[in-house]
Amino acid sequence: MLRRIAVISDHASPLAAAGGVDSGGQNIYVAQVARHLVGLGYQVDVFTRRDNPLLAEVVQCGAGLRVIHVPAGPPEFVRKEDLLPMMQEFAGYVEKFCTRDGPYELIHANFFMSGLVALMLKQKLGIPFVITFHALGRVRRQYQREADQFPPERIDIEDCIVENADGIIAECPQDEADLLSLYRADPAKISVIPCGFDASEFWPIAKRFARKTLGLAPDLPLLLSLGRTVPRKGIDNAIFALARLAHKDAMRPTLMVVGGNSDLPDPALTPEIARLRTIAQTQNVADQVIFVGRRSRELLKLYYSAADIFITTPWYEPFGITPLEAMACGTPVIGSDVGGIKFSVMDGQTGYLVAPNQPDALAERIEGLYRQPDRLKEFGRNGIRRVNRNFTWRGVTGSIACFYRQVCGETVEPQHRVAALA
Repeated sequence: MLRRIAVISDHASPLAAAGGVDSGGQNIYVAQVARHLVGLGYQVDVFTRRDNPLLAEVVQCGAGLRVIHVPAGPPEFVRKEDLLPMMQEFAGYVEKFCTRDGPYELIHANFFMSGLVALMLKQKLGIPFVITFHALGRVRRQYQREADQFPPERIDIEDCIVENADGIIAECPQDEADLLSLYRADPAKISVIPCGFDASEFWPIAKRFARKTLGLAPDLPLLLSLGRTVPRKGIDNAIFALARLAHKDAMRPTLMVVGGNSDLPDPALTPEIARLRTIAQTQNVADQVIFVGRRSRELLKLYYSAADIFITTPWYEPFGITPLEAMACGTPVIGSDVGGIKFSVMDGQTGYLVAPNQPDALAERIEGLYRQPDRLKEFGRNGIRRVNRNFTWRGVTGSIACFYRQVCGETVEPQHRVAALA
């Protein structure tokens, strides 16, 4: 029976603090899936690149779960865009580790470089692998264009991985559609399994208590943006929306921006903060935008619960875990009608969907919710029900384990049905 799994996550360690440089949804995904696989009886080793000389080679994270820090390249931070040349060394180490420590029944790769490592290991050791891409090069290039700094060979590598993977996890229907149309993936290889949230980490907290704890006024109209602070996340869209709202009956909500590469909102360490501050000043709403900096995971539920509305309007989003966390805390979401957000947020029931880079549409939805406080509360209740029914990490990981067994030839009934979630 399938019981020993190698999870490869080249740049995204499950031990890293989410929200910093190259640290976000993939780190959370890997950490939660690994932990819940152990809860299902699996033994899991997570292989991630050693980016600090003080890190031990093997970190035991409780019974059944280890994080293996792979010596590939210098033991220091390297941008993920520059890691590809180090993957041969990464694969060589993991091959020796497998030979020394015993075989794995399956490899679960995360991101295209991890997929390349998994492909090398399959060719050398015959271990089947599944992959969650988390982002696709052709989609990224479509939106980022010249700002995309990944090497051009990424596309050919992804084509090869799609052709040779034993299974592919698409995180939402849009992800599946992109794999089919842009990569000509075999639909029989794909299973649509969303990301999740941890019900022991996120739950509703009374707004008054959350605000008192954070030192916020109880009657402050408060919008929240939380996550990685980079241009593609569209935080500037929310600032432009504030400027539109300023002309409507003196409505002046505050936008709190949580995230960055340091605990203090330092523009030198997070250049996007400097850009956003300049935009806020030119739009005459600088006094309505609060930059908080990065916060630890255990504090995030306070920020979600303190907010009236969670705003997430990226240009594109492969999935997006933060809308799930916001809904778990009872906070309605206004999000971009893209990628995984249009899958997780039910327009008109748990929040609203708007086109990206459309501050007028965003401002209209914000104003509408503030003018209908009963709907604001209804959306919050609906969100709590939706995520607890469909998007817990426990349920997600159960579906992933089910897919593992299918890939390895066991006959099982899939647990997740996309139609039930859509």
